Amino acid sequence: MKQAPLRVLVACEFSGTVRNAFLKYGHDAWSCDLLPSEDGSNRHIVGDARDLLNDGWDLLMVAHPPCTRLCNSGVRWLTSPPKGKTLEDMRAELEVGAALFSDFWNAPIERIAIENPIMHKHAKALIRGYELPAQIVQPWWFGDPFFKATGLYLKNLKKLEPTNRLTPPDKGTAEYKQWERVFRMPPGPNRAKERSRFFPGIADAMAALWGGQVLEEGFAA
Repeated sequence: MKQAPLRVLVACEFSGTVRNAFLKYGHDAWSCDLLPSEDGSNRHIVGDARDLLNDGWDLLMVAHPPCTRLCNSGVRWLTSPPKGKTLEDMRAELEVGAALFSDFWNAPIERIAIENPIMHKHAKALIRGYELPAQIVQPWWFGDPFFKATGLYLKNLKKLEPTNRLTPPDKGTAEYKQWERVFRMPPGPNRAKERSRFFPGIADAMAALWGGQVLEEGFAA
C-alpha cells in the first residue's frame, strides 16, 4: 500500500533548493522565509516560519537560520563589537538568534533537522535543550565542489551518508580557491544572502534518506 506523502516545512529558505528536493520525491513540501521565493513557486510562504510550527508537519527542515551571532567564527564580536555596534547590541542579537534556534529545535514536530555552523559556548548556554550537532558534513561529499563545514542538528533522523564524494583539489591551486568561494565572497549587500544558499547535493541526500526512512517505517501523514 502506498504511503501518504510527508508534510515537510523547509524554514529559512528562499531558494527552494531543499523544498524542491522533497517535492521531487513526492512529498508535500513548503518553504518559508522572510524573503519571497526566488523561483516564484506557489509552494512558498513569506513570513516568520515560527508562526507555522503548529500546523501538523511531519518533518521540519531549517535550511539556514540566521547564525551570525551564534557561530564560532563570530564570537570575537561579543567582546569587540564591529564599528557602529555596542556590546549591548551584540548581546541582544545573540539572544534573538538563540531564541530562533530554540523555537525550531523545540517545535512540536517529531522529526527535525537544523543546519547551522558550530556554535560558541555563549550560544549553547542560551538554547533550550541544546544538543551537539549529530554530524558535520561537507558539500563535496555530495557532489557539490565547495568547502563549507555544515553542522546538522538532528532529532529522530538518521545521519547522512556521502552520496558522491569528490576529490578535493590540491591546496593553493586556482581550483582549490574556487572551492573556497563561499568564504571568499567580497563584502556587499548580497553577501549574507548568497552565503546562505543550500547545496543541491546535500538537499537531495536529505530528501532521499529522510523521506525514504519515514516511509519505510510505515509512517503516514
